[in-house]
Amino acid sequence: MTVLHSAPKFASNDGVLDTLTKALGSAVVTAREEYGEIVITVARDQIENALRTLRDDHQYQQLMEIAGVDYPSRAERFDVVYMLLSVTKNHRVMVKVTAAESTPVPTVTTLWPVAGWLEREVYDMYGVIFAGNEDLRRILTDYGFEGHPFRKDFPLTGYQELRYSEEDKRVVYEPVKLAQDLRSFDFMSPWEGADYVLPGDEKAVQSPPPPPPAAPPTPKTTDSKADTGAGEPANTEAAKKVAKAKAAPKKTAKAEPGAPAPTESRPARKPRAKGASAKPSSVPEGS
Repeated sequence: MTVLHSAPKFASNDGVLDTLTKALGSAVVTAREEYGEIVITVARDQIENALRTLRDDHQYQQLMEIAGVDYPSRAERFDVVYMLLSVTKNHRVMVKVTAAESTPVPTVTTLWPVAGWLEREVYDMYGVIFAGNEDLRRILTDYGFEGHPFRKDFPLTGYQELRYSEEDKRVVYEPVKLAQDLRSFDFMSPWEGADYVLPGDEKAVQSPPPPPPAAPPTPKTTDSKADTGAGEPANTEAAKKVAKAKAAPKKTAKAEPGAPAPTESRPARKPRAKGASAKPSSVPEGS
């Protein structure tokens, strides 16, 4: 069974911006289409009426989200963004208001009860006050938390840290104490190696570099006969001994008495016939 729905699969923005701008009238501050989204900025004190018109007259039934944005350089540094969805038209629209720390934004809990949770989150993260919200408390941070973490000027480490104290038997808050500056970023490639001593490396024992290999010694040679230390007589006597050793005849080894003659003088042994006995011929058979 196929269920058909009147909402298109892909909704177009054609004509939507002009229609909504005319419907909201003087409440519109700016209106534009960017990145495929309809974005309308309305006056802060008209936000409740503008959202009621979009909900009741233009079928944007659901409030999907309320988000905060921080621009510290502006006088009204915060943007509060309301994201609406039309279920019947399958279309979305974003409505914005600007605010400062001391300028509250009217609550829209009168239109969508779920806005109470979303406004509490924006208050907790950015510090935006919503006038008329009867339960404007922190929702993500702890009860004793100080500051608003999503502001651009809020430090990444916060101002306080909490821990359980065994001595006091309770949770205590203390100022953050860092062992090193976490905001000192090093974008050097780790494969290139750092040109400074990394934390902890200064404790390592720096061994001296090994000395370069020594050149091989030059062999000592005598360039003249006088360098031998014995002079001409020693050289002459050495030459005589070498010449005498070359002229002497080589001595042959004498055979010891009773030793057999060399094998070269023995006659060759005749091959034995196949099947002949291995015994000497002087021994009679059967003995």
